[in-house]
Amino acid sequence: MIDPDGYRPNVGIILMHSDGRVFWARRARRDGWQFPQGGMRTDETPIEAMYRELEEETGLREEHVEVLASTPGWLRYRLPKRFVRTAQRPVCIGQKQVWFLLRLVADERHVKLDLTDKPEFDRWQWVDFWYPFEHVVDFKREVYLRALRHVAPIAQAVAEAAVILGGVPENDASAAAGMPQRRAG
Repeated sequence: MIDPDGYRPNVGIILMHSDGRVFWARRARRDGWQFPQGGMRTDETPIEAMYRELEEETGLREEHVEVLASTPGWLRYRLPKRFVRTAQRPVCIGQKQVWFLLRLVADERHVKLDLTDKPEFDRWQWVDFWYPFEHVVDFKREVYLRALRHVAPIAQAVAEAAVILGGVPENDASAAAGMPQRRAG
């Protein structure tokens, strides 16, 4: 589905750990890393597409996350000319995305990258909130910055609340993996 301006409707997902870090995944059989994202079907709302893409790409379901925020409208990026398939009709020149900020409320063992025949990702990690902006492929950088800026106040409030409330519980899987935990005081 391509809109009259040549943009494919899409959703982007910023999945956040309670401590403020975000989910960052490597594209399967490629070297690029990105947030989960995917195209919308004609019969889907953005939130329906987000939940479908979340499960397809990460194995997480609606009960594993809490929706904290979304961008109020579409954020667009153009594809580099080398990625535009001019032989296809209609021609897709880029993506227009609604971005969602989600908080993981389940154990991260629920993340499963291999639920489909062709997994989107083959590896993932938690990274600092602004890390993706600095490391995503160039043509997506401005959209990442706009999405992150939009949700940053909410993400910061959630992370600060975790610190105020004593941090992430000790039985959290990231603590077991030896990742640093934020603690009050």
